[in-house]
Amino acid sequence: MTSMTSLKKLAFLVASFFIPAVSFAQSQPAPLRVAIYGLEHGHIGGFFHQFPNQHDVELVGIVEADKALADRYQQQFHLDSSLFYTSLDQMVSARHPQALLVYTSVGDHRKVIEQAAQHGLSVMVEKPLTISLDDALAIRRAARAHHIQVLVNYETTWYSSNRAVYDLINQGKLGDVRKVVVHDGHEGPKEIGVQPEFLKWLTDPATNGAGALYDFGCYGADLMTWWMHGKAPISVTAVAQTNKPETYPRVDDDATIILQYPGAQAVLMPSWDWSFARKDSEIYGNKGYAITVGLTKLRLRFVGEKQDSETTAEPLTAPQDTSLHYLAAVMQGTLKPDGDLTSLDTNMIVMQILDAARESVRTGRTVKLKPLPEN
Repeated sequence: MTSMTSLKKLAFLVASFFIPAVSFAQSQPAPLRVAIYGLEHGHIGGFFHQFPNQHDVELVGIVEADKALADRYQQQFHLDSSLFYTSLDQMVSARHPQALLVYTSVGDHRKVIEQAAQHGLSVMVEKPLTISLDDALAIRRAARAHHIQVLVNYETTWYSSNRAVYDLINQGKLGDVRKVVVHDGHEGPKEIGVQPEFLKWLTDPATNGAGALYDFGCYGADLMTWWMHGKAPISVTAVAQTNKPETYPRVDDDATIILQYPGAQAVLMPSWDWSFARKDSEIYGNKGYAITVGLTKLRLRFVGEKQDSETTAEPLTAPQDTSLHYLAAVMQGTLKPDGDLTSLDTNMIVMQILDAARESVRTGRTVKLKPLPEN
């Protein structure tokens, strides 16, 4: 009798141990079904490298019309041939994705987003949103009409140093922001050896919008819009030049963009002619300054201090730590993209800035910004 009682107790304990584990497993959301459109944007390699290390999304299809390019990626990353399709309609019908990751030229973003909207597919594109303000307005109309999310992925969104600056501004520790200087770029796409299909569209103004002006000017425009809590500048003044015409005969490889706000100014310095790759910012307020140093470090100095000090930013936490965590959370409804670095509303202002900067370069004049149209 004692033996039977002990066995019953043991069975109860075993059951009690396993039931919470089963319940927890059942509570986890299924991976988001994502598909990729295009392989001509070189950042796709980074996605394929990181993909096996995460569990938020499941890759269910790839659309690429260039068979040689598709074959190259299939072999390089050991992808199943059944993933590949030559048209979006075909892939959606067969694979039923929930979201689309776009790795085409920037010039194709509008076309792909409008196609995705017809299928009710939310989209995340690589920066910048598109090549013109007119295209951006068309994208916003499609997003509203079909109730989809349109998100823009920037590498610098996932730098904890940039988030730390945002927190310092919100906490009032820097005081009123007076001047911001943002440096972005590298030695040049050809110099660093980007893939030939990537270089081809990067150096074509019809598919990239401009050269370094667009390719790297978007980073600073995105950060400044976020740090200014969604305010657009009053005016944009820009100059651009080509220091290496033998390499980049059709586009600029160096630019400076000045954004004027009431009481504040930002100077964006995008370039394909830096001595080395850099993405760093200087933020000056009337109570102190913050200088970002890479992904995680900052140099800080506040009024009354005799010298600056270096600190490490708090690590980013999920789902605000990677693009795929972020996308999955948005699609699950647990995160609302409202005025942050990835959101469509922020990137409409980024496109206002880039479009105006290109016009300022063309005319040699300062461009005054008007409020965005409502529709």
